[in-house]
Amino acid sequence: MKDIGLWTEGDWIAALAAVALFAVLAIGGLIATRKSEEVLGHPRGLYVLFYAEMWERFSYYGMRALLILYLTKFWLFADGKANLIYGAYTALAYITPVLGGYIADRWLGQRKAVLFGGIVLAFGHLFMAYEGMQGVTDPATKQADFAINVFWLALSLIIVGSGFLKANISVIVGQLYSLTDTRRDPAYTIFYMGVNVGAALGTILVGYLGETIGWSWGFGLAGIGMVGGLIIFALGKPALRGEGEPPAPLLRRKEFSLYATGVAAVGVIWFLIQYQDVIQTLLIVTGLAMLGYTLYEAFKLPKEPRERIFAMLFLIALNPVFWGLFEQAGGSLSLYTDKFVDRGGVPTSLFQSINAIFIIILAPIFAVLWQWLGRRGWEPSTPAKFAYALFQVGLGFLVFVWGAGSGDPAVMTSVVFVFLIYLLHTMGELCLSPVGVSAMTRLAPLHLGSFVMGAWFYMTAVGNFVAGKIGEATGGEGGEMDKALTLAIYSKIGWYTIGIGVVVLALSPVVRRWMHVDTLQDRKKHDLAGEAELAEPAAAGMHPGRE
Repeated sequence: MKDIGLWTEGDWIAALAAVALFAVLAIGGLIATRKSEEVLGHPRGLYVLFYAEMWERFSYYGMRALLILYLTKFWLFADGKANLIYGAYTALAYITPVLGGYIADRWLGQRKAVLFGGIVLAFGHLFMAYEGMQGVTDPATKQADFAINVFWLALSLIIVGSGFLKANISVIVGQLYSLTDTRRDPAYTIFYMGVNVGAALGTILVGYLGETIGWSWGFGLAGIGMVGGLIIFALGKPALRGEGEPPAPLLRRKEFSLYATGVAAVGVIWFLIQYQDVIQTLLIVTGLAMLGYTLYEAFKLPKEPRERIFAMLFLIALNPVFWGLFEQAGGSLSLYTDKFVDRGGVPTSLFQSINAIFIIILAPIFAVLWQWLGRRGWEPSTPAKFAYALFQVGLGFLVFVWGAGSGDPAVMTSVVFVFLIYLLHTMGELCLSPVGVSAMTRLAPLHLGSFVMGAWFYMTAVGNFVAGKIGEATGGEGGEMDKALTLAIYSKIGWYTIGIGVVVLALSPVVRRWMHVDTLQDRKKHDLAGEAELAEPAAAGMHPGRE
């Protein structure tokens, strides 16, 4: 135990995060001791889901904060290659929920899917704690170690586990309430707070242990967090009031065949995560096939629903642009922070918690802002909000480049500009992600609802892969990050994105007309299309009734 007089800023941040975690758990203990069916005006099951998801996000984002550093410092991958692996990992993590959600909706039910996903995730995080050979400095020797296969397996388990858990746990939140229950939006806001509390605390504590004590300590804590969430979810079954069960009686043989499908998917992902070029080809081919099918369905529809599909395609096409830049946070921006930012003794991974903290602070403000503007008839349209999101993500890079000044690696960048780029990117995220999910749930024809949401998150996955390709470029020909080259790339993508934002803003009146919001009719359906993803970290301030 380090003497408190020798603590650095990083030590104090980790200590405060630990205190905050204990406080959150103490509040949970008080809620658990209440005997009533409702707590603070909401079903007890909401808080079971809150804490289960908090721990899952604790483990996921904690591991994510360490991943790019682990790839470069432990497995000795070149910076460019590490960015590409990171992009492939996050892309696949956004694709698998489409499979997991489909299996749950058709056969397995959300509760069993979450349990299975949680078990797979726990194994994945715990396998991450196995390191293999120590003290090796030659990349070829290091990457030839058999232990790297355990690492690929761990990533594959986490990806598949997330696919079964991420979408389905938030569906159960909606099932606790009727469509007309006015508590639905507040419920998702409470649940979303659990997402971001877990993301912030996990990033800090897992990142701190991983960087200051040892990689296995950080990844081990992430695994323990996942097991904790799994236990809470399993013990809290009575509080879910029978929600999330299979849509029809499920034979044991059929159930185990579905689990076997998940296990087989781990093998497929194990292959794909090692061969990123294959992922790129699959994304292109599948994306074109999805576009073709969407257009085929669109031209069978009357004018208004057909134009709504055109509006959705326009919005969906902007996903890779935004997320390709935003997701530099876990890749090239993290490496830049590690190498060229005056961090004042704070471990690099802890900076990735800034986004989650800003979301917790800003999301309620954005929710109130949209309401206030809407009452006065000033609320921007959905495509205009997308334009503002692109402006802010592009401006974030330009401000960062301006603050970095010289391309000389000896001149360190002030940490202030790391906070500024995260601030601008988070505000952009709140203009795009919850707004986009809301638009998809409202505009999609009922028979295409799930497919459209799948397309939305599929293109988010494409954006994550694009992020890896951009990060790979910052490594230049030699693979190691070059400060001047990175700043030049950041400047270029910043200006291009602002230019795209200008075009989107100019086209927004046309796209708004295609949406035909004034003729939309309410749907008497228990499960909203896309409800499965409303509680992602970016979904704060979600208000489906206002576009």
